[in-house]
Amino acid sequence: MVQQSAGERRGLVMVSDPDLLDTILRLAAAAGCDLHRTIDAAQARPHWPRAPLVLLDAAAAQQCAQAGLPRRGEVIVTVRGEPAPPVWQHAVAVGAEHVISLPQAESWLVAALTEAAEGPGRNGAVLAVVGGRGGAGASVLAAAVAVTAVREGSRVLLVDCDPLGGGLDLVLGAEELGGLRWPDIGVGGGRVPATALHAALPAPAVARRGGGELGVLSCDRSAHAPSPAAVRSVVEAGRRAGETVVCDLPRYPTEAAVAALSSADLTVLVVPAEVRSCAAAARVAAVLAEHGGPVRLVVRGPAPGGVAASEIARALGLPLLAAMRPEAGLARALERGDAPGRPRGPLAATAHTVLTELRALAGPTAGVPA
Repeated sequence: MVQQSAGERRGLVMVSDPDLLDTILRLAAAAGCDLHRTIDAAQARPHWPRAPLVLLDAAAAQQCAQAGLPRRGEVIVTVRGEPAPPVWQHAVAVGAEHVISLPQAESWLVAALTEAAEGPGRNGAVLAVVGGRGGAGASVLAAAVAVTAVREGSRVLLVDCDPLGGGLDLVLGAEELGGLRWPDIGVGGGRVPATALHAALPAPAVARRGGGELGVLSCDRSAHAPSPAAVRSVVEAGRRAGETVVCDLPRYPTEAAVAALSSADLTVLVVPAEVRSCAAAARVAAVLAEHGGPVRLVVRGPAPGGVAASEIARALGLPLLAAMRPEAGLARALERGDAPGRPRGPLAATAHTVLTELRALAGPTAGVPA
């Protein structure tokens, strides 16, 4: 089949039953999949070899087989209710891979339409960022990593999984931007179209150049916590779309946090360079270890008691990824609503280090723009 860009990927539908057609069009809209509508095999022929997905009813399957349209993959015959024996005969004649009954198979069809719209799954990268104690700076680092990846040209999804954190959109100065937050997202355990998700989210303009794009899914100012199924669906949507997904997690292991951890290619634990912070972080590190996956340590200065980053790493039994010096003016910038991650400085350097490690673990092209 001829390869197509995401903008050219339109499925093909040839269905004469108006109720069945309305159902298919509704499901395609939910999946973000555009469809060419044709009324006969002659109209369908030019699109037949190029469409990522072909949807037919029984009459259309019979007509396409009789017209001699070549066999191809991803042909689906749809019916209402149980398929009668002639339906199977027509499906075999046209070389259909699936015969599905609607409405019973609606969820399956939405997933197939979503995959057709997005194209073959690409290799995204998923990062989880956790603070070793309250106020460790994990949210700021998560936002800085997201901003840095966008400025490198990546498409990024920043996911807030901490319902008591006040809303990650505040860290980016995006609280006034329109778009959905977790309380408004009706995502269950189904497959989510990444393009449609990005279009619904606040998108702070953090890239002066580079062509990247940032979508922020924040918890808002309520205690509404996303479900683990919803977190898993959103994270996997970003991964399938080849995006860099950055999850800001709470220290306590909520079910949603565990869902994000189980999907992460890399987890970064942020710990201030203090003895008490190290003691608190030891309990968090033990929780992270239970969920497998590589965990790396970022130690944030200053160190008022002179505790070295290497000592904290030894105490926690974690590989030290970066020792981050204090960044002058960061607190004032955040109060002004400026997004963290200016092009130069200790925070940007640490964000680059985290991204490099993430790509080394997820694959060198994971989350990298094509």
